Amino acid sequence: MWIFLLRRFVYALLAIFLISIVAFAVIQLPPGDYVTDMANRIRREAGGNLSPDMEAYLRESYGFNEPVLKQYGRWISKIVFRGEFGYSLYYKRDAGAMVFERLPSTAMMVFGAFMVTWIISLPLGTIAAVRKNTILDYAAGFIGFLGLSIPSFILAIIVMYLLYVYYDVVVIGIFSPEYVDAPWSIAKVLDLLSHMWLPVLLVALTSIGGLTQTMRANLLDELNKPYVTTARAKGLSEFTLLRKYPVRHALNPFVSTIGYLLPALVAGDVIISIVLNLPTAGSMLFNALLQQDLYVAAGFILVLSSFTVVGTFISDILLAWLDPRIRLT
Repeated sequence: MWIFLLRRFVYALLAIFLISIVAFAVIQLPPGDYVTDMANRIRREAGGNLSPDMEAYLRESYGFNEPVLKQYGRWISKIVFRGEFGYSLYYKRDAGAMVFERLPSTAMMVFGAFMVTWIISLPLGTIAAVRKNTILDYAAGFIGFLGLSIPSFILAIIVMYLLYVYYDVVVIGIFSPEYVDAPWSIAKVLDLLSHMWLPVLLVALTSIGGLTQTMRANLLDELNKPYVTTARAKGLSEFTLLRKYPVRHALNPFVSTIGYLLPALVAGDVIISIVLNLPTAGSMLFNALLQQDLYVAAGFILVLSSFTVVGTFISDILLAWLDPRIRLT
């Protein structure tokens, strides 16, 4: 078991290293850089122009005239040895501080959406499989496909409108105005929860449908196997039978979805955070990409993409616990 975990951990570190290369390279793909964007803003807002000499001086000062590999080497070495992600040229702040101050709210939303997804998908998929071709099965399928077909930002706008018109409740942001700068207290925590339930549910809704159908298909496959027929013939109750055998075996592919579920939830967070004006990583990453703020965007992409690696590693651990045969791979 320990050799299996050590091997997976080494794979995870290698994956994060490769992600760092891709994250930095992706930021370099759009034409121009931050200096180009600065010149365009000056031309658009003030009607002036940066001279070619000034543009060349700024690029040299920021290191944009250096080869991409050299820029990447300097960036990743500072992260590894100093814990520094660079400096935000647009916000004039430390990029690492901007990344990590947004992570708690992002992690809370993503983890909450992950738990809601599992809490709903697991029993819903199980009921749909056990009650195949009944009203419960059709209802589970309807709920799932509804979440897959309607964009989350449309649902966010509809729910915001209904809550405001009929209940006079405003769900924009994660705190009410009176609690934004207030010290932490029970009242502030309750206010936070009253605002976070909507984005958590909306982010989770897009994944519930897929996981419900995954669980349903896996369980239906297990229920048709001979060992289930034998267990029923021996007089084992239906609940005990499901709990001890088919459901546990059907969880293997279900658990393996953690690897792609976390990044999917993070991607959903980007749109929801913009619509609901939430101080999460999504809105900050979007602005950094628009402004070509190199180090902020690369830092967010690196950290958020690492969620995929973390999710895959957790998935490997759970799969090894559920099925000992996987430890030999």
